[in-house]
Amino acid sequence: MKIDAHHMDYLLLNQAVRRQTDSEVEIDHCLGQRFIGTGLANKTLVINGVPGNALGAYLDGGRIIVRGNAQDATGDTMNDGEIIIHGSSGDATGYSMRGGLILVKGNAGYRAGIHMKSYGEKSPVLVVGGAAGSFLGEYQAGGLILVLGIGCEDRAPYGYFCGTGMHGGRIVVRSDHIPENLPDQVAASDLTPGELEQIMPHIHRYCETFGIDPQSLLPHRFYVLTPNAKNPYQRLYAMN
Repeated sequence: MKIDAHHMDYLLLNQAVRRQTDSEVEIDHCLGQRFIGTGLANKTLVINGVPGNALGAYLDGGRIIVRGNAQDATGDTMNDGEIIIHGSSGDATGYSMRGGLILVKGNAGYRAGIHMKSYGEKSPVLVVGGAAGSFLGEYQAGGLILVLGIGCEDRAPYGYFCGTGMHGGRIVVRSDHIPENLPDQVAASDLTPGELEQIMPHIHRYCETFGIDPQSLLPHRFYVLTPNAKNPYQRLYAMN
């Protein structure tokens, strides 16, 4: 089933999506409509255009494919399912996600993975193919953020304040540039062969989705950021 979103506001568009009984719905001429796919559990949405803020918020098992860019807060508090973006995404991609998978072919804006957390047996994964902006993984409490840095081989594929407030989960970055000025509460180390093997399914999934040779990514250095248990954040707030 196809929906032409031309001249439809976000409310009418989302009502039209919810009314559809088909398992796959394609949206044409999308241009900034918000909240598309909120709470989606049993449909696949294919979006041609640029969806607005909070795409796939509270996603609960549905699948969303964007043939273009996405705006801010993609996957806000998503619980399960997949969001695949064949372009770049805005700020706060994966905000508070606690399950599921987000694949971004290009870049992500500021605060990607902010407040990402694991929940029960769920462990969210955010893969950014290009670069991420400042405050990557801010307050991260669980899950995996993987930044592949494609096209950023001559520079660090992240902005300032990487890992600020991080107290759980992992950030894995493909780059020869170790982050500078990391908080004392975040430790950086080279990815071990065993750790690389653990994330290879996500690298293969990204490459299969976007038509990239995975072998082209492997000669480069990978490192991982994790919370530094020797400098927990609680020390920042301890009262004497």
